[in-house]
Parts: sequence; structure tokens; C-alpha cells
Amino acid sequence: MTTAVTRRATTDQESAASARRTVEELLQRVEHRLTSFLAAERAHYAEVHAHAVVAIDALSDLVAAGGKLLRPAFCLTGYLAAGGDPDTPGIVDAAAALELLHISALVHDDVLDDSRTRRGKPAVHLLHSTLHRTRGWQGESRRFGEGVALLVGDLALVYSDELMSRAPSGGFAEWHRLRSEVMIGQYMDVAAAAEFNVDPDLSRLIALIKSGRYTIHRPLVVGASAAGRADLAPALAEYGEAVGEAFQLRDDLLDAFGDSAQTGKTAGLDFSQHKMTLLLGWAMQRDSRIRDLITEPGHTPDEIRRRLLDTGVPEEVEQHIAGLVDKGCAAIADAPVAPKWRAELKNMALRVAYRNK
Repeated sequence: MTTAVTRRATTDQESAASARRTVEELLQRVEHRLTSFLAAERAHYAEVHAHAVVAIDALSDLVAAGGKLLRPAFCLTGYLAAGGDPDTPGIVDAAAALELLHISALVHDDVLDDSRTRRGKPAVHLLHSTLHRTRGWQGESRRFGEGVALLVGDLALVYSDELMSRAPSGGFAEWHRLRSEVMIGQYMDVAAAAEFNVDPDLSRLIALIKSGRYTIHRPLVVGASAAGRADLAPALAEYGEAVGEAFQLRDDLLDAFGDSAQTGKTAGLDFSQHKMTLLLGWAMQRDSRIRDLITEPGHTPDEIRRRLLDTGVPEEVEQHIAGLVDKGCAAIADAPVAPKWRAELKNMALRVAYRNK
């Protein structure tokens, strides 16, 4: 019996590996679609004026720098798990649209958070404010750089909608919900940082709306709906909510304790920007001094990290992440999809929850 169980487990993993290869092949097509789309836009606008290609070049640089492509991967997985045809060209457009939406959010987020780096390179607003200053242009350098970044992010948003318009129409309703939801979540995040009140329930809600749903839940449903399987939405939503929260909690831990050389973005931003993450909310409930360390000048990120560790909350967050992964995997245990896709979704849950960047 043990041999039979082992054999079955091996078969499941081999099937999941096969499913993953299919997704990776499609992701290569997504990357090609993004680069070719932006190259065509650049060629068109290069005939207009040299300045007309600056925003497009900024987007191309971010695409070339490489990202995790999580949202395209979950979209494609939802589509394929729902029985979608991998040769349907529109699903590649849908996945590419999700990546451009993500890039739009990143560029805007870097302005909101005053982040200095993104994907291992200077953030768009910093790059252009530096350019303005070194060339001695008129006006305020910071304002110029942030203005350019806002326009670059807006252009990515416009392009994302253009690509999605070429995708299977079944996913449109979820796409529109995703876009409005992430904007509202961003505002809630900014407001909570300004208020800086300890409210773990609000922190959790913001994490779900701003990050978890937009990263996992809704891309999965966009994909499944594009394949005509809206019936899968409840199971995928339960999986996505749980794994999405685990994803965001890992993000909180990486911001607090991660290596910026690995993550490709500025470390400790949640501290400097007073982000009321669930990690900080729980820790501040136990140790009120943490609030002072963050808000009062003169304290270093290392001081805050040590105090956080002393509360024991980071360990509890790790335990909570493990529970969320289990909950997400349980949600799809009986989902009407092929076993290899259930296995791959479980593997994806582990990859996003225990990543190091």
C-alpha cells in the first residue's frame, strides 16, 4: 500500500510538473507579447518626436528587468485548469494585460511610498528627477520626476486595457472589478498610513483588497471565466483569498527582514512610510514602544526589527501563513478540475507563500 501511495504521489507531482511547463511556455509568449507590443508602440511614436518615446521606454525597461509574473501565471493557470485551449491567442493578451496593470501599480506605488528602487534599478520617479536636476531644467526636480512616473503608470494602465480588449470576453467583468478594487485598496493603504492607528482588521482588509485579491484571486477567476468556467469562481475565490493573504504577509516580512539585493526594492519602506501592516498592527498591540520607534526621528530600522522579533509576532505570522496555505489548498481539494491542476495550484501556493523576493 505504501508503494502504491508513493507511486500515486510521484505521478501527481509529475503531472503538476507537466502543468507547470505548459504555464511557463505560455509565460514566455506573454513576455514576447509585451516586448513586441511596446516595440511597435515605440516605433510608431519615434516618428512623432524623440520625447514621445520616453514613457514607452520606461515601461520597456521595467518589462526587461523581469518580474515574478505572478498575476499572468495565476491567470493562465485558472484558464488551463478550466479547460481552456492554450493555443487561443487572446489568453496571452489577458495575461500580458495583468502584468502591465501590475507595472502601472508599481510605478505609482513607488511615488506614493517614495521608494528608490524597483526591480533592482532606480524607480521611475527617481530616475527622472535625477535627470531633471543634472540637466539643469526649469522647475522642481522632484515634481518633474513624480509627474513623469504618474504618466508612465497611466500609460501602462491604458495599454493594459487595450490588451485585455483582445482577450476572451468572459473575463471582462472580473477584470473591471480587479482594476477598481486595487485603486480603492491603494487609497485605503495611504489613508491608514496617515492615520497610523492600530486596527489589525483594517490592515487585513487592505492587504486583501490591495494585494491578495489582485495578485491571486481575481487573476485566477479572469482566466477561468475566459475559458467559460465561471462556476469555478467560488472555489478559486476561497483559495485566492487565503493564499493572497499569505502572499501579502510574506511581503510584509520581506519588507521588514528581507534583503533588498534579493527583493529588488527598498527595504524597510513599511517603517519609513508608516504602513500599518498586519505584522506591525499585531506587534504594536503587544508593545506600544514600536509606534514611537517608527514615528519618532532618530531610530534605525534595525532597532525596529529587534523590537519586532522580541514581540514574537514574526513567528506567529509564519504560523498564520502556514495555516492560510493549508486553507487555500483545502478550498480546491474537491474543485472540478484535473488533478494535475489541483496539484499545481498547491505548488503555486507554496511558492508564493515561501518566496524570498
